[in-house]
Amino acid sequence: MSLSPEKLLEKIAVYNPGADLNMVRLAFEYARDAHEGQNRMSGDPYIIHPLRTAELLADMQLPTSIIIAGLLHDVPEDTKVTLDDIRRDFGEDIASMVAGITKLGKIKYRGMERYIENLRKMFVAMASDLRVILIKFADRINNLETLDSLPPEKRARIALESLEIYAPIANRLGMGEIKGKIEDLSFRHVLPKEYERIRQLLAETISIKKNYIAGVSKILEGDLKANAIPYLELSGRTKHLYSLYRKLQKYEDDISKIHDLIALRVIMPNVGDCYAALGIIHHRWKPLKGRIKDYIAQPKPNGYQSLHTTVFCEDGEIVEFQIRTKEMHDAAERGIAAHWQYDEDGKKVSSAMKKQLTWVKELADLQRDLEDADKFLEDLEMLKIDVFQNRIFVFTPKGDVIDLPEGATPVDFAYAIHTQVGNKCVGARINDKIVSLDTKLSSGDYCDVITDKNRKGPSADWLTFVKTHHARSQIRSQTKAKLTDWMKNIGPGEKK
Repeated sequence: MSLSPEKLLEKIAVYNPGADLNMVRLAFEYARDAHEGQNRMSGDPYIIHPLRTAELLADMQLPTSIIIAGLLHDVPEDTKVTLDDIRRDFGEDIASMVAGITKLGKIKYRGMERYIENLRKMFVAMASDLRVILIKFADRINNLETLDSLPPEKRARIALESLEIYAPIANRLGMGEIKGKIEDLSFRHVLPKEYERIRQLLAETISIKKNYIAGVSKILEGDLKANAIPYLELSGRTKHLYSLYRKLQKYEDDISKIHDLIALRVIMPNVGDCYAALGIIHHRWKPLKGRIKDYIAQPKPNGYQSLHTTVFCEDGEIVEFQIRTKEMHDAAERGIAAHWQYDEDGKKVSSAMKKQLTWVKELADLQRDLEDADKFLEDLEMLKIDVFQNRIFVFTPKGDVIDLPEGATPVDFAYAIHTQVGNKCVGARINDKIVSLDTKLSSGDYCDVITDKNRKGPSADWLTFVKTHHARSQIRSQTKAKLTDWMKNIGPGEKK
């Protein structure tokens, strides 16, 4: 990699022509001079790492303030230059981002204690300033790109942590491209044999399907033009390796059952054109039953919007189409990064995105309350389900959307509405059908909770099937209170 910032400056100029490139160049030179004489484990000059971090942030099309903080992120921890020096030379805002990253790095503990403290600090830092996690993503991706220079045990630990923590956070923030990069780079080190097998399988399948997809694309192009429907782009999207590996596990390794191996992505000028394109596709090819998904009318909980349809194409081949506007595509690839307003300080994020980030604050509040390490680990396992797992959206009878983790039940749904609804819950209807309380909900379900005002509280048995941290903690709290009351009522016994 070049030790010059020219490639970085070119990337910024493309999406932000008014950016102060001189300040970015100054930050690069500042970091280069501070890291002078330092090398990475690979033997490369250290400046390569912050420069690559900054380039990844530019790929996310972020404001220059975040990119400058990316260039400087290791300076206070690894060099003689202090945070006060950065504050003096680059201002309070950039210094605060660098401080956020530095706090994540400076941890005294070792082993599991260190790991727990690292995660705790990361969650709190995210809530304080989401820009910190964006820099951390870029920093982590470059670390994953250069893992080969580390000892095998450290390699596996960093890769596994990236798969279990960083990739799901990126997914929850709607950052599809970042999630895919983190997963694929980690996959190679966590399961090297499986990685190689999937890589070869994908390469062989794509070489067979490439020409076919190009032909289908030409047909659709002709149909859109014939009906005077404008489009911006038609392109094939290949599935990420780790995503393919996970899907193959579901389908007993039968790749013929995976229909989105190469999906045709159709980028349209506006929402009306998206639905018009869907009509054209269905006029030409028959859709598979149950495989039309309208994420424009009902976005995924992380903000993802698109129309998906899977159809029987030429010669009976099955192909998935993803139809969206340019704005939706940017949001799907870059998530929260696409919602940043392009002011130079990069502090503001759109109000629509803020609503979807309440979970970050809840997460940080939870971490602040957990002082005990064992309790933190127990809750971390819950968080992997509650916060990091794929999300579903379920409707109330009034049409409000409740965002839940995959595998959630009517009890989780009830507690998500209100604690008292959960405590008084006695039954539920899903899509007008009465079901047991341990039934798993699916995205798009309508759920109506049946309550009984005379019910004294939740059943401890519910702990065996609830998924969310909120439901679990409320059930524990209520059942513990009931036990305490019972013991008080027993009293010390009658005196003889």
